[in-house]
Amino acid sequence: MIIFVKLLLAHLIGDFLLQPTSWVEDKEKNKQKSLYLYLHIFLHGAIAWILVGEKAFFGFAVLLAFLHGVIDFLKLYFQTKKTKRIWFSIDQILHLLVIVIVTLIYTDTKIELDHLSSQFWIVLTGIVLLTKPTSIIIKNIISIWTPENKTKDNSLQNAGNYIGILERLFVFCFILTGHFEAIGFLLAAKSIFRFGDLKEAKDRKLTEYVLIGTLLSFGIALLIGLLVQLSLGFPF
Repeated sequence: MIIFVKLLLAHLIGDFLLQPTSWVEDKEKNKQKSLYLYLHIFLHGAIAWILVGEKAFFGFAVLLAFLHGVIDFLKLYFQTKKTKRIWFSIDQILHLLVIVIVTLIYTDTKIELDHLSSQFWIVLTGIVLLTKPTSIIIKNIISIWTPENKTKDNSLQNAGNYIGILERLFVFCFILTGHFEAIGFLLAAKSIFRFGDLKEAKDRKLTEYVLIGTLLSFGIALLIGLLVQLSLGFPF
């Protein structure tokens, strides 16, 4: 279990936190000629080996990096502008399958960790997953409904993204501390603040777009929070 958690955390760090948009654009443009593709593959193997923290895992880290590279190659060659969203999902599913397979193979050299250390890695993975990775996942899901006519406003740059991350982390903390009522309060507070802007916009599509994004954000935070709570052995 803890090996899987560490490898999942390594994937989240390598695929989302340490992969700028400029790297993604360069890979899509130059494919196998992109230097960032190989740097990206190397980072995945290195991060996985560091987080697992065992010399014996080196060969598995190399295998993990190689398979990650193969999946990325397939994605770059077969995806188009129209299928980009679909290939994002396929890419992530295949990466998760590889992590599961490597974890199962490596269980023969199982590492015994104390309970506190295991809890730390599980909680840390949940927190990382709810930041940029979830933002990208939500953006990918609702991209098909993005309003066509967007008018300029006076909002802060990337404010919506940071608000989403903060609200998910709050929900995550509320679940782990058993304060489920606070989640309802947070959702109600956001709805009140959003109501004025949406009323003035008088755009039903925009209202539905924001509502879908908000519910997805809260839903994913609830799901991850409950899964982490279950993994830690806490009662719901």
